Amino acid sequence: MNGVRQKTDTSEQQREGIVEEVRPSLPGVSGLDPLRDRITEWMGREGIELDSAPLQAMLVGLRRLDAVNLAYGEAAGDGALEEVAARIGGFAAGELEGRWLVARAGGGSFLLLANEPCSRERWQLVAGELGEVVARPLAVPEGVLRLSPRIGLVRMLTGETVDSMLDRLGQALNEATLQQGARLVWANGEATPHGRSSSQLEVDLLNAIDRDEIEVLFQPQFSLPDDRLVGAEALARWNHPELGRIGASTLFAIAERTDHVAPLSRHIASRALDVACSWPAALRLSLNITPADLAFGSYARHLLDRLRETGFPPNRLTLEVTEQSLIGDVHHAAQIMAEFSANGIRMALDDFGAGFCNFHYLKVLPLHYLKLDRSMVEGIGRDRRDRAVLRAIVAMARALDLQVIAEGVETEIQRTRVAAEGCAYYQGFLRAQPMSAELFAELMSAGS
Repeated sequence: MNGVRQKTDTSEQQREGIVEEVRPSLPGVSGLDPLRDRITEWMGREGIELDSAPLQAMLVGLRRLDAVNLAYGEAAGDGALEEVAARIGGFAAGELEGRWLVARAGGGSFLLLANEPCSRERWQLVAGELGEVVARPLAVPEGVLRLSPRIGLVRMLTGETVDSMLDRLGQALNEATLQQGARLVWANGEATPHGRSSSQLEVDLLNAIDRDEIEVLFQPQFSLPDDRLVGAEALARWNHPELGRIGASTLFAIAERTDHVAPLSRHIASRALDVACSWPAALRLSLNITPADLAFGSYARHLLDRLRETGFPPNRLTLEVTEQSLIGDVHHAAQIMAEFSANGIRMALDDFGAGFCNFHYLKVLPLHYLKLDRSMVEGIGRDRRDRAVLRAIVAMARALDLQVIAEGVETEIQRTRVAAEGCAYYQGFLRAQPMSAELFAELMSAGS
């Protein structure tokens, strides 16, 4: 199995699109000089042609950052920047398939650069969803911050220099900052794409399931410390006939606007169960639960019925729920989760560490796993405080009879650390990125 889907295989990197980041003083963020070096590296790498895999960038500027520093102090402002950097990096990891990097562009601005085929329409769609992610309430010791991002967009023109592209991008962000009510502005030289309106996209999604445009991918999961394949998390992407690939974050954001999350979630679960029925008995399947699922009164009955129809054993299924899903009515959620648990299904609290970390949930919910957000793993190879936090979380989980899953493991140092601290399982680009059912079958065969 070690020879399959390794990050060090250049041909796999080329075809799969591996995350590229320059590690900076802020987690996951580089300066502009390393950014220029990385673009030059991409342009000079054998087999890479930027005409076939173009460069596009967005510059995210944070308004009111000076006001935050004045009201809460510079420490709160620095903490806000670190959280925004983590949000941008996490969003890019889930939404982009090609090479990408995040750079601190000075002050309260960040640059996201991507090297992958992407239409202007889709790049604008991605920017809009990233703006929503950055704008979410942000907790600091002094209170809750609400930042107001503005975003400039650009696509590198044929024959254009890096400095020229960055200059146009800076002007676009300045225009977005000055315009009243404008969150997204394209750089001069490119018109704002007509593309498809939000209402058109919403109509498209209503038909996407029937047209079989929603693809289910599988993110492999491995045990620690022996690296044995133990299962996979089911993810989704939308292969839009005009815009191309739309990742899970944007897909569910569109579904939420159309009140179509529950049907989409059921479709993904059904497709994933159909595939997992052919897996060896030792492998588990993980599915994500959305707030719409928990609010749907007959969700538990529908899922249990689908398990009986497919013949997939409930004791090999894990359902992952985020803290955000629990905000509405935690006691109602606990009742639904208890019904699943009574039928042998295991429950995981997902993205732990990404939000407010309400420890009350650990007491009232019937949980089996605690799944760490990638931000809790990112710095453990270089920061002793990050390792101390991880050690404390694992100790707490052990006291509650919970097993810990580490998400977003991208380096061997991170894998070694999470194993040493007592995590039971991990997933991440170090071993494998999300893949089709066919490629996951190859991975299973290689490990058998």
